[in-house]
Amino acid sequence: MHTDPSVTIRRVDYTPPVFRVETVDLVFDLDPACTRVHASLEVRSTIGAAATLALDGAGLTLVELRLDGALLAPGRYTLDDTTLTIPDCPPRARVELVTEISPERNTALEGLYVSAGNFFTQCEAQGFRRITFFPDRPDVMARYQVTLRAARAAFPVLLSNGNLVEQGECGAERPGWHWARWEDPFPKPSYLFALVAGHFAVTEQRISTRSGRDALLQVWVKPGHEARSAHAMESLVRAIRWDEERFGLELDLERFMIVAVDDFNMGAMENKGLNIFNTKYVFAEPRIATDSDFNAVESVVGHEYFHNWTGNRVTCRDWFQLTLKEGLTVFRDQEFSADLRAAQAGGAQAAASARAVQRIDDVRVLRAAQFPEDAGPMAHPVRPESYREINNFYTVTVYEKGAEVVRMLQTLVGVAGFRRGIELYFARHDGQAVTCDDFVAAIADANGVELSQFARWYARPGTPVLEVSSDYDAVRREFALTVRQQGASVAPLHIPFAVGLVAPDGRDVPLHLAGTKPSTAPAASSATAETLILDVRKNEQRFVFTDVPAGCVPSLLRNFSAPVIVAADDSDDTLAFLAGHDADPFNRWEAAQHLALRAVLTILAGTAPPTAAQRLLEVFARTVVDASLDAAFREQVIALPPEAVLAEHMELIDPVALRAARHALRAELARALAPMWHDTWHALADPAPYRRDAASTSRRTLRNAALAYWVATGAPPAFAAAAAQCRDADNMTDRIAALHVLVNSPAPQRAQALAAFAAEFHDEPLVLDKWFAAQATMHRQSDDPPVLERVRELAQHPAFSIRNPNRVRALFGSFCHGNAAEFHAADGSGYDFWVEQVLALDAINPQAAARIARAFERWPKFTPQRRDAMRSALRRVADQDGLSAGVREIVERSLAQKVPT
Repeated sequence: MHTDPSVTIRRVDYTPPVFRVETVDLVFDLDPACTRVHASLEVRSTIGAAATLALDGAGLTLVELRLDGALLAPGRYTLDDTTLTIPDCPPRARVELVTEISPERNTALEGLYVSAGNFFTQCEAQGFRRITFFPDRPDVMARYQVTLRAARAAFPVLLSNGNLVEQGECGAERPGWHWARWEDPFPKPSYLFALVAGHFAVTEQRISTRSGRDALLQVWVKPGHEARSAHAMESLVRAIRWDEERFGLELDLERFMIVAVDDFNMGAMENKGLNIFNTKYVFAEPRIATDSDFNAVESVVGHEYFHNWTGNRVTCRDWFQLTLKEGLTVFRDQEFSADLRAAQAGGAQAAASARAVQRIDDVRVLRAAQFPEDAGPMAHPVRPESYREINNFYTVTVYEKGAEVVRMLQTLVGVAGFRRGIELYFARHDGQAVTCDDFVAAIADANGVELSQFARWYARPGTPVLEVSSDYDAVRREFALTVRQQGASVAPLHIPFAVGLVAPDGRDVPLHLAGTKPSTAPAASSATAETLILDVRKNEQRFVFTDVPAGCVPSLLRNFSAPVIVAADDSDDTLAFLAGHDADPFNRWEAAQHLALRAVLTILAGTAPPTAAQRLLEVFARTVVDASLDAAFREQVIALPPEAVLAEHMELIDPVALRAARHALRAELARALAPMWHDTWHALADPAPYRRDAASTSRRTLRNAALAYWVATGAPPAFAAAAAQCRDADNMTDRIAALHVLVNSPAPQRAQALAAFAAEFHDEPLVLDKWFAAQATMHRQSDDPPVLERVRELAQHPAFSIRNPNRVRALFGSFCHGNAAEFHAADGSGYDFWVEQVLALDAINPQAAARIARAFERWPKFTPQRRDAMRSALRRVADQDGLSAGVREIVERSLAQKVPT
């Protein structure tokens, strides 16, 4: 692991490996206290001559080292904290190593570790060097054979990558031990290595691929939890079929395995043929999982399976190219989810609404997390130029913005053209470690288009801003749009800009572009709309549409065709018109969001009666009762922008004032439409048992939104209804929604509801995570003590463990990242808590600590008292000796920011 926090790794300094590894033979003698690893590496010099072989290592005890069978004395090699170096290694050689590690002491959860008595691995990005010495970089791809040996009674299941080729008993040599040998037929980088050993139960299903090959699918879980993995198995089958149909890509192994573990730093890991998952993304049954949880399981299972090709068969040359696999695969899992939602909806209009809901969900994440990241100290291009700690760059920029860059490529060349590009990409690079440039070249060459200007997206940090103005020539019946890319001093980006024109009667106008023709296919959102993709390539461009009737309103950036901010001076009336009539569902939602933003900002400013609030109220009143719209889409329209999004529009962030303004708007919408919320909640009741079909899921979504607004009126019957739903509902979706409503209200039933919920689910860790998070994010009522007091109490709860990443995210992460008004209390108590937890976590699990450390990235944008206190807290952490590289990089980059004048 790169651990020196003072060293910066730069993309331009990349050099190819001096030695490649052709085959790896690993033998593990598994013992929690001391595992012995025997490694045999067949290495080959890339320069055709003897050279120095450098092997990465961290926290290893070297027991023995041999070169071509000869035992090496200490003078023949050098060993420090990070590297084992063998000078004058022959151009072809066999390196044999014996190392020892202590998995049970590995609290960082990188490399080989123990969770609940079972063995697991996590090797991305640089965990393999914690297992044995190796050139631990993604462009060293080798074929692996792995033998696992362990006590059968303690570890009856032995799994690794690839195909099981042999297994048996160890015999007299090790009584009571058994072994299993696995071979992976495909070369892979070390970060994709995996092993699992312990007590597990399995759910199996056999399938035939499109070409007729048989394959075994397995989901391994803690015994007794097999039924909870059924949805994960169904999702895996759907992902396999979708990838065959959409991209012509088949499962390439005899078996594909998923294993669930409670202690895991990430969501899941795509190790070749042996995916290791956080239980959060495997377990799903109505009693413990919400509809959103079911969707998340499906999405993450799809994501990790899709990595089998986009990430495993073709991987990244170096970690700067991380978005090559992650951005592309996020895009693929987003498309997978959108296609499934549309297929389940039934009917063209319902399918369009379902796709819009998925698109809105994707953009919500981008705006709430990635846009602020683009504006903060950790801002970086989707292909970073440098890093100190690579784990800090598993970010929403690399993942979600990276997915938007890939989506733009599909928009530019069309769905069929994008598939041609993917096919060429694999034809050229299967089995290789390549770059983002290689991917863009394949898309360009497969479609005969020039994408060199587009490639700037990979190198440009920040969120582009487009200034858009319009004018209309009534005599010539011409409507003109002028698009300016802010920042004339930098080279312009190539931006696919989807637009439509909405006539006064609410219908789209057919578009005819004067003098030229758009070079691309219609946007994905244009099933019922006339939409053109404008190629914005210059700092300023003017587009003229002919034969346009008077009174048309432009619909800009349809389906969010590019990850940009559009600055357009639309009136409140125009936004209300678009919210009610735009044929592009995404832009209907977008218009309502802009009205809500204006209403909140007007309340904050206290300058004039918020006409935007009145228009928003009218939009809500029309939308909620419009049965022609999907219920889940209606819920999206009436959801106010989150505080994190609103805060980015404030000159100086005052979280307490922001929450008060947002609450004021919400209360006004609740009171003014109280009968509608009451009636909607009652009308959408379903006495039938829980079902997970699309209609039922959408119904629950809108009904719970109506309940939240009804409770916001302060009506005692609403409190009673929420308490009854929390107590009696037959599914977690309705129960946790009601619990959130209660804890964020003055309802007298909230304490009893929290206690009853905890008592019922005391033995369900994933449900208790929801219980922790609900309290960490609660909006304090006037007579409540600070939420921080509750968080400190919950940190002492028997179910909480600072060593479990899920618990840390649920309690500390929810408070520091998800409850701004309480975390940023004026007395600075939240900042003292942050210092305590960052330092405590850093000694246990640096990745978990680094996530909490990022809570201060926007400190210069806060009010003076808060930013001074945050800067002081950052300095307190920075002054500590022995910080991990990840935490030090974050706090030092945060401190390097300048306070705006």
